[in-house]
Amino acid sequence: MITVTDVSLRYGDRKLFEDVNIKFTPGNCYGLIGANGAGKSTFLKILSGEIEAQTGSVHLGPGERLAVLKQNHFEYEEEEVLKVVIMGHTRLYEVMQEKDAIYMKADFTDEDGIKAAELEGEFAELNGWEAESEAAILLKGLGIEEELHTKKMADLTGSEKVKVLLAQALFGKPDVLLLDEPTNHLDIKAIQWLEEFLINFENTVIVVSHDRHFLNKVCTHIADLDFGKIQIYVGNYDFWYESSQLALRMAQDQNKKKEEKIKELQAFIARFSANASKSKQATSRKKLLDKIQLDDIRPSSRKYPYVGFTPEREIGNDLLRVEGISKTIDGVKVLDNISFIMNKDDKIALVGTNELAKTTLFKILMGEMEPDSGSFKWGVTTSQAYFPKDNSQYFENSDLTLVDWLRQFSPNDQSESFLRGFLGRMLFSGEEVLKKASVLSGGEKVRCMLSKMMLSGANVLLLDEPTNHLDLESITALNNGLINYKGSMIFSSHDHQFIQTIANRIIELTPSGMVDKQVTYDEYLEDEQLQKQIAAMYN
Repeated sequence: MITVTDVSLRYGDRKLFEDVNIKFTPGNCYGLIGANGAGKSTFLKILSGEIEAQTGSVHLGPGERLAVLKQNHFEYEEEEVLKVVIMGHTRLYEVMQEKDAIYMKADFTDEDGIKAAELEGEFAELNGWEAESEAAILLKGLGIEEELHTKKMADLTGSEKVKVLLAQALFGKPDVLLLDEPTNHLDIKAIQWLEEFLINFENTVIVVSHDRHFLNKVCTHIADLDFGKIQIYVGNYDFWYESSQLALRMAQDQNKKKEEKIKELQAFIARFSANASKSKQATSRKKLLDKIQLDDIRPSSRKYPYVGFTPEREIGNDLLRVEGISKTIDGVKVLDNISFIMNKDDKIALVGTNELAKTTLFKILMGEMEPDSGSFKWGVTTSQAYFPKDNSQYFENSDLTLVDWLRQFSPNDQSESFLRGFLGRMLFSGEEVLKKASVLSGGEKVRCMLSKMMLSGANVLLLDEPTNHLDLESITALNNGLINYKGSMIFSSHDHQFIQTIANRIIELTPSGMVDKQVTYDEYLEDEQLQKQIAAMYN
């Protein structure tokens, strides 16, 4: 258990937290959510002791241990991988070091023998004899194979280092586990393994993540950071979002009888409870949901941008034909004989481990790069709008205000009041529309690029990682906007829920070509897992 009492923190005139009082209890996983800049990562640092609050205190239960996912991927460059994982349990690692130092002494005394015996006892109590095997199991589960366990951290790739630091945080069954964006740089298999680990973890977890599917899978509660306060809600992210929207509708309809509101709430809870899987985490969450009362859910103060794409022209049946496209970059073949026909109503998700391959295909289809061989042709009824992964060229050295920046892409030279209204729906209000485009944050640039695409009226969208830099509110708004889009699209994303709820066709780019399936993302993953199991049976 970790208890927060009267915690406050200010930076100058800016209030991050004020008089926060909260208990995080064992057996629960709390998803800490809040708008970008609300202070989620800062709050985790206060919990871990890395930052000291100006008022209040944070207390762990007696004898409890807290573990944190470290963010400095270069902290242990000269250390052995397996050793780095064991370092996650500070006291166990200290005991191991002290023991080794004593046994290495040339003049071993009786006092050394007594001290060594004490250390051996503590080592056994801390489950030290199982330390290396537990560390190895964690590493293997996250995809770090045994041949890397004795390597130095400097020999690993960036994504491998992330996995080692995650294994370090999970090591030794900490009483409280703090995870800041743990799914960043993880592949699908590692994320699935982590989900199962946390579902079965019996102690306290507090996690910050922009991955809604991950939050939905592992969280029993949502800790909502808003206006300097933290409010705890039962359920996962989807339940929090839907319940906050339900509460907002109820608040707006003051004439609705309380009995009708209670029936609406009961139906809502029953729907979410019925969807719970048989996993331990979901079963626990279902019991909590069943206890919710009308007064337990409140409208959220969150503001969601409006994202809506409206094609100006009806799309024909002849959209896009790609024939035999190949491309080599820096001596590496990233696209190998890619061929497919895009059909009306297709919402294609590009997947695969090679990020460069997906971005290269987008650039070729938009005419920004030439293929080495092969060709493509867009249908005469199509118009395309493109969201590039790197949007810096649109904002570099731009002294234009947001209104003037957006006017460049307005096909009908819309009035300033129209453009201001358009930007307002994307959460740029009042004087914010007069900001220079060159000083925008990553998330603000993405919202501007989406505004540009919405103004285009295109009937085919190409989006390369559009959820990067967005907060949960903007991701949810974009997700809903693309679900409702009446045109066709090709997109890439690392957001599981984003792909699952939008795509009706999956194209996987592999080193030897492509796999093309008319399925949902979950069906694609299930089929891939089945194929691997069948292959393993015959190997």
